[in-house]
Amino acid sequence: MNNTSSFSPNSPFMYGLAAAVILFVFAQSFFFLIRAVRRAHAVGMDISIVRKTIGSTALFTLAPAFSIMLGVITLAKFLGLPLPWIRLSVIGAITYELPAATSTANALGISLSETVTDPSVFSAIAWVMTLGIIPSIVLPPLLIKKIQKGIVQIKTKDEKWGDIFMTSLFMGMISAFSGMVFSRVREGLPGLLPVAVLAVSALAMCICGLLVKKAHVKWLENYAMPFSMIAGMVFASCASSAFGL
Repeated sequence: MNNTSSFSPNSPFMYGLAAAVILFVFAQSFFFLIRAVRRAHAVGMDISIVRKTIGSTALFTLAPAFSIMLGVITLAKFLGLPLPWIRLSVIGAITYELPAATSTANALGISLSETVTDPSVFSAIAWVMTLGIIPSIVLPPLLIKKIQKGIVQIKTKDEKWGDIFMTSLFMGMISAFSGMVFSRVREGLPGLLPVAVLAVSALAMCICGLLVKKAHVKWLENYAMPFSMIAGMVFASCASSAFGL
């Protein structure tokens, strides 16, 4: 396709595709909800407990859903709304989708400040995001038993070492993402902005943690990440406007 003027990531076709995927997910969720309620009736479970479980579960999903919404808004700036909507509402996560899209755009020399209008670039980004996530779908069913067995054995032999091992895995993942943040420091003020956003988000997370532990604001535990993301986004918007970035 050479005619880029007719391409739009927000085309009716893309919205129709996104709607079809979301409706399928809704139908699947509704199907299993009905099956679960019927099973609860079959085993004689109190209907009030069933309703309370459904309500508390629905409320608990608000926190991750809020984070997903922020991710969709972030990606929609340059990928349009339908593709991020499909990705983040079904299988993806902002911690993967954004680095995948950013890395592909940087490799192609494309700016992420404007909506992608080149179909080849859009296709490349979509393929990288899709192919990169496939191992997380295929490998867990094949390896999850061995992984769980190994983790259990480590914790059984030495619980303290097991905790250190799991923390190290988490910190390794964070370090991989931090590379994207600190790699542009040499660019001066524009490169320092991601570092400042990281610091603000981390500070917001620390404040939420203190409120949960010291002030016993337990409900904040599920919303600490969304609040930290919002704090970082607000700071990034204000700083960009103030310095003309």
